[in-house]
Amino acid sequence: MIARFDEIDVNKCSCGYTQRAFVSPDNPTATLHIVEISEEAKIHYHKKLTEIYLVLEGNGAIELDGKLIPVKPLTAILIKPLCRHRAVGRMRIANVVIPAFDPKDEYFN
Repeated sequence: MIARFDEIDVNKCSCGYTQRAFVSPDNPTATLHIVEISEEAKIHYHKKLTEIYLVLEGNGAIELDGKLIPVKPLTAILIKPLCRHRAVGRMRIANVVIPAFDPKDEYFN
């Protein structure tokens, strides 16, 4: 599979705006997202998904289970299932989601 992000639609998400590559019923393995983090990013968690964030642009913090950790470009963050998280500040990130992103596996409680 090949993805060209200049051809992928931008969609609103709980973190801001995202483009999601490799989202397909025949691909359960992983997806890759480019996310523009907004100031309104919401704390959430996943029961099954693991995420790897790579900060591409901007400075801010990542909140992991209530702890704020400063981040800057080229910082990578591994987010395991059940970890309540959000990015804080305006940033652009790459997000590898394993297994493939499932919108039903996003919880806000």
